[in-house]
Amino acid sequence: MGLANSLRLAMAGPARGSSTAIIVLGDARDDDPPPPPAKRATAGAAPDRMTRPGSMGYRRAMPLIYLIAGEQSGDELGARLIGAIRQRQPGVTFAGIGGTAMANAGFESLFPLRDLALMGFMEVLPKLFQLKARLRQTVADIEARRPDVVVTIDSPGFSLRVLRAVAPLGIPRAHYVAPQVWGWKESRVKHYPGLWDRLLCLLPFEPAFFARHNLPATFVGHPVLESGFDTGDAARFRSRHDLRPEDRILIVMPGSRRIEIARHLPLFRATLDRLASHSGGRLIPVMPLAEPVKDAVTAATRTWTPRPILVEDAQEKRDAFAAAAAGLTKSGTATLELAVAGVPMVVTYRIHPITALIVLAVVKVPYFSILNLLSNREIVPELLQTNATPDKLAAALRVILEPEGAAAQRQAFAAPLAMLCPPDGAPSDAAAAAILELLK
Repeated sequence: MGLANSLRLAMAGPARGSSTAIIVLGDARDDDPPPPPAKRATAGAAPDRMTRPGSMGYRRAMPLIYLIAGEQSGDELGARLIGAIRQRQPGVTFAGIGGTAMANAGFESLFPLRDLALMGFMEVLPKLFQLKARLRQTVADIEARRPDVVVTIDSPGFSLRVLRAVAPLGIPRAHYVAPQVWGWKESRVKHYPGLWDRLLCLLPFEPAFFARHNLPATFVGHPVLESGFDTGDAARFRSRHDLRPEDRILIVMPGSRRIEIARHLPLFRATLDRLASHSGGRLIPVMPLAEPVKDAVTAATRTWTPRPILVEDAQEKRDAFAAAAAGLTKSGTATLELAVAGVPMVVTYRIHPITALIVLAVVKVPYFSILNLLSNREIVPELLQTNATPDKLAAALRVILEPEGAAAQRQAFAAPLAMLCPPDGAPSDAAAAAILELLK
């Protein structure tokens, strides 16, 4: 779980890494009340129940699945899930909350995903009333639409509150991307019974963990394996941007939340300044843009020298990865994307010092990066909080910009990536199959 997957313990992967979001909004629990629950049907209301969507006896012409993604990585998972469900059952319709990737799949979001893409105790606190209002709005929309299934994707601080609030409606519920309580405060598991009918896990060790707490869970594999990041065209990217043969590309991924951008961009710029004298050709930063922070990143990097190549298109991002010599990334799903593409990397993360104290008090895993966690050793450098300095990041990058350091990382990626494969088929298809079972 990268620092943003465990350091997302401050609201939000994450790394999440995978990515993951937890402390401020926290997981729904008995001593932390959700919004008012959806109304139960009252005695004598049988005719209404027979005619309202989602009610007993009602049969919708086309099944409606309500999807909730709370951040960019969840948006990408949601988009792949929509495609996999449509392959299996073309007549399914969708509603809920998502971002650009889900919109490109024909999904219309209830409100902008950026309203939920917040992180950290000190960062979430000023937006608490807005988040509560969005929570009430989501629950009300589910009650009005009465979908056939509700599927929440990651973002447990928001998602699990929604699941608890809509429980009285009797709608089947699934949660996609297990809460990473195996890495922090395991006692919260006792609050999970009754929140979902299906728990879909991305990591192979998670079903056994939840089974110990009498919570059935299914390993469906990690959809990053379907991302196509191993199919990019390096020559096409270099030609498009008129890069010289000696130019070396450094992928720079500061995050998809505004607070991540504010904390990481100055750090990354200073790191690049330290690397300017590195031998082996000109170092060109390439920065994939996340929709929620696209404008902020564009404005903040205008004065960088050299100015980063900003990438929005998904295929161009794959091409950039194929052309890259190395990556500097915040923790989370981005680390797995780089690994799939075979890009050696340095992983970092910074959060508010108070948030960091909270995280360090509860985290019990030896590594924050999923790659390191699955490997049970540090195969990619993790430089977090006070260790995340320009000098230390530049020094770590110099190692992997050399052939020996790069080769060592690439060789080490194979084992953890293999562990993310589901028993059969593609990860999104396995998730789609488990969710469609709830329609039966």
